[in-house]
Amino acid sequence: MRTVAGLWRWRSNPLCRRTDRREAWLSLCAVLLIALAAPLAGWAAAETAHAALLRTAHEQQHQRSRIPATVQRVTVLPPLDSETETGAGAQNRHRITARWEGPDGTPHTGVIVLRHPVEPGSRFPVWTDAHGRLTSRPMSTHSARSYSLLAGLAIGALAAGGLEAARRLTVRLLLRRRYARWDEEWVRIGPDWGRTGTST
Repeated sequence: MRTVAGLWRWRSNPLCRRTDRREAWLSLCAVLLIALAAPLAGWAAAETAHAALLRTAHEQQHQRSRIPATVQRVTVLPPLDSETETGAGAQNRHRITARWEGPDGTPHTGVIVLRHPVEPGSRFPVWTDAHGRLTSRPMSTHSARSYSLLAGLAIGALAAGGLEAARRLTVRLLLRRRYARWDEEWVRIGPDWGRTGTST
């Protein structure tokens, strides 16, 4: 930003080199792109992701059903973290063999792991697909919006980071070219340095 601010102040200064002006204009363009293009990229990504996730959420809500299942057998499992110090307050898991009927009335049996205890013969809700197979809870429209916002923020941040990385790389290339020219000038005038005005 200091380079951008100095662009206007040094515009007519004879000590301002062409490479300084290029670097200042490059920084100005990078700032404008980061301020404008990165948010636009994030917004476009968020809108695209939201439309796709919203379609997925509606499909899952139409294809998945919440139906009651009947407990047939219960097996108590130890907590995943069963060490004495860290697993003292952990809850046991319950592996349940349950039976339910699919949307078409076909009976199904499967194994489900629950945190809370249940008794054989009791009923609890499960989510199934159109064929009666166990599945996860369908995505809600609120979750779709949250995921799309996260995707937009990630894309916007990546765009800003990419633009800044490109600016730094270009500035580094400009500096290398500047140092190479200095070396060429030093090779040309170095042997005569300090000998101006001598008679030898």
